Amino acid sequence: MRPLIDAAEAAALAGAVRLDVRWTLGGPSREADHLAGHLPGAVRLDLDRDVCGPVGTVGGRHPLPEPEALQAVLQAAGIDDDSTVLVYDDGDGLAASRTWWTLRWAGIEDVLVLRGGIKAWTSAGLPLATGPESPEPGTVTVRPGRLPVLDADEAAAWAKERELVDVRAPERYRGETEPLDPVAGHIPGAANLFLGEDDLADAERLRERLAPHPDAAYYCGSGVTAARAALAVTAAGMPTPPVYIGSWSDWVARGREVATGEER
Repeated sequence: MRPLIDAAEAAALAGAVRLDVRWTLGGPSREADHLAGHLPGAVRLDLDRDVCGPVGTVGGRHPLPEPEALQAVLQAAGIDDDSTVLVYDDGDGLAASRTWWTLRWAGIEDVLVLRGGIKAWTSAGLPLATGPESPEPGTVTVRPGRLPVLDADEAAAWAKERELVDVRAPERYRGETEPLDPVAGHIPGAANLFLGEDDLADAERLRERLAPHPDAAYYCGSGVTAARAALAVTAAGMPTPPVYIGSWSDWVARGREVATGEER
């Protein structure tokens, strides 16, 4: 299921750059958790500060980063153009998937996600390190645009002409609740297929769920869960799909048409 690997595979991966991207939506920085215990050699990156760009009027709650800013972050983490990068979070795959997606979008070819995150590592009896890490600077060059990205107009067209899949919880898709954005509902014409962390654990289950959606593009609330869906599709052996990275938070910020309820 590459790019998803288990703890034993990760431990045997010689020379990989390890990135600790543990993250809590709307919560404090996880820097203290990193200092208290992380995979040996792992460099701390913050999803909001380092992996995504600054939030503006449009672009969503987790916009694309500026290439120059991302390049500086990745070089400081010790990444070269030919590096193998191992990314992990707490285990739900959200921050790790969005980091995986961003690095692949930036042109880094060999990016892997630790299935089960740091919990899987410690459950396997593998050691942790404490304190800060100071890697030698890397020389990576960010080459943006290496994965397919949709903007709002392209997402609307995809919903009409192909299949646009909303991977948020069904109640958010239907517009019954919206805990994060000012407007509830979904993009007109979009289908709903909730993909959770359990779907990352079973390749056969993934293939069965995704087989009816061979030409789908994906979105969520702010491009984080949609990145996890893109990882799931890739892990199932299918081409990495387009992602509307601004997702619902960008859509409603632009005042676009909103649908509620189930699509026919």
